[in-house]
Amino acid sequence: MRSLRVENFRKPLVIHNVPIPEIGEDDALVRVTASGICRTDWHLWNGDWSWVGLKLPMPTTLGHEIGGVVERIGSRVIGNQPGTRVTVPFNFACGHCPCCVSGTQNLCDNASWPFLLEGSGGWAEYVRVPNATLNCVALPDGVTELDAAALGCRYMTAYRAVHSRAAVRGGETVAVVGLGGVGLAAVEIANALGAQVIGLDRKQSQLAAAKKLGAVATINIDGLTPEQIGERVKAISGGRGVHVSIDAVGVSKATLTALYSLRKGGRLATVGLSSEEDKGQLTMPIDLMVFNEWSMAGSLGNPQSEYPGLLNMIAAGRLKPRQHITEEVALENVQSVLDRMPTFETNGYVVVTKFN
Repeated sequence: MRSLRVENFRKPLVIHNVPIPEIGEDDALVRVTASGICRTDWHLWNGDWSWVGLKLPMPTTLGHEIGGVVERIGSRVIGNQPGTRVTVPFNFACGHCPCCVSGTQNLCDNASWPFLLEGSGGWAEYVRVPNATLNCVALPDGVTELDAAALGCRYMTAYRAVHSRAAVRGGETVAVVGLGGVGLAAVEIANALGAQVIGLDRKQSQLAAAKKLGAVATINIDGLTPEQIGERVKAISGGRGVHVSIDAVGVSKATLTALYSLRKGGRLATVGLSSEEDKGQLTMPIDLMVFNEWSMAGSLGNPQSEYPGLLNMIAAGRLKPRQHITEEVALENVQSVLDRMPTFETNGYVVVTKFN
């Protein structure tokens, strides 16, 4: 099969012909029909997150937003018979640790990820999915494999942050900081839950996209401090600030902007991961957090237990992840997409749909 491989950090990716992965008794072999190109992949290709102990094996195949069809299953796999259309969560969970048993498989004590396992990265014709009974999620009628690639990382991450970690309710106000892949999905999801959404970004194209997804207002934050942005958010939201902020970026300015946009008792869910500039360390206005009783929650991916709710909303037409796809490309085009990411020249989701 053809597989697009990272051989060295920041060096051009190379297509190799490699054996189709062998599967064990608990695994499934999935034929990939759609695989997203995510900023997380760009971070990994750059060698980021070494400061949290992440070490990427070399060579490796990236790609963790996967939609496909089950080709074969191991003898111990329950369900997910050959021919089943599936999505594959980027967090491969074990199913038996305390986190998995409690329904938070995204925090699995024994988790692994596609890019760390040989034969499991999605920029290839086939992938091996370990513990496939849990880690292959069947798609209901009305949810396509393109939808699966779109929801694979960015969309399901936004769903967890908005629906579960921030617990957005109808009638609340929500500020979404950063209108990239996660941010635009957060706008759509919060709007579907009945919230009034304010979108914040530097790019007019992203602000316009947020409006199309239901944002009631947008703010171009270019050149403004977090405090100044917070004042503008408060002016739009009746002078008090928003009930919820979603930080979809992860750098210092974005996190502070999200905090300063909150009203008293407000809630922040952060899904962005830092890069070389911050190395995971942010300075927080802790006194203001105390005085205003702001709460802050991290949010990682989406547990397998919460996929039914997400997929049901998509099948019912309340959410439309496929509308975020702006480009469909071949494996040969992935490098050019990564090359555009440092200057944020990619709009929407780019998905590989041509593998051979």
